[in-house]
Amino acid sequence: MSNPLLKDSAFQTPVRNADVMTTSGTINKSIILWVLLAAGAFYSWTHPAIIMPLVVPILLGAFVLAIITAFKMALSPFLSPIYAVCEGLVLGVISVYFEKSHPGIVISAVLLTTCVLFCMLAAYKTGMLKATPRFKKVVILSTFAIALAYLIDLLMSAFGARGFRFLADSSSLGMVVSLIIVAVAALNLIIDFDLIERGAQRGAPKYMEWYGSFALMVTLVWLYLEILRLLLRMRN
Repeated sequence: MSNPLLKDSAFQTPVRNADVMTTSGTINKSIILWVLLAAGAFYSWTHPAIIMPLVVPILLGAFVLAIITAFKMALSPFLSPIYAVCEGLVLGVISVYFEKSHPGIVISAVLLTTCVLFCMLAAYKTGMLKATPRFKKVVILSTFAIALAYLIDLLMSAFGARGFRFLADSSSLGMVVSLIIVAVAALNLIIDFDLIERGAQRGAPKYMEWYGSFALMVTLVWLYLEILRLLLRMRN
């Protein structure tokens, strides 16, 4: 759920021409972050017994890093690589768990996530989907609503109460809800693309390349996890 991390105010700091954000620079930073995430995921995939007991601390650490990065964007060149490794370690363990119970599901989720990424990029570049003020408002409010539902469900489960069944079961309602969440995650990419492009056009500070890459990665990780959950429901 990354687009709330990218604010217009983040691109309003005047800087020298030599130290400005560029689209190509953001792409390069994104490649670095994804290599780090893949390295972390590969390690936990091949050493699940080592990482499994550490999942909760790593996940909490990644969450803290994400919050700090969201409010201290100038620290993104230092914190986002660490976040990428932590996220990779967690994703590797989660993927192993799903793969053992449903062989082939992980590669399917990866391919679908990649397809959605390029489809959204094509839709944005061709103008089929535009990040208008109304579009942004609907997508961001939907994103926060989903986050709130997940949080309430988690708290209810922690206290022994039954959470929202439609977030976990494979009923028709559950499938529809899962598809909606995947759609919202995908639409977040449009907002991310728009803000990164406008940041480059406005000459945002150089560190915003790391910040934009970080925010985009958060969205894609969320999208991957939701596609993984959707595929699991379909197989069940």
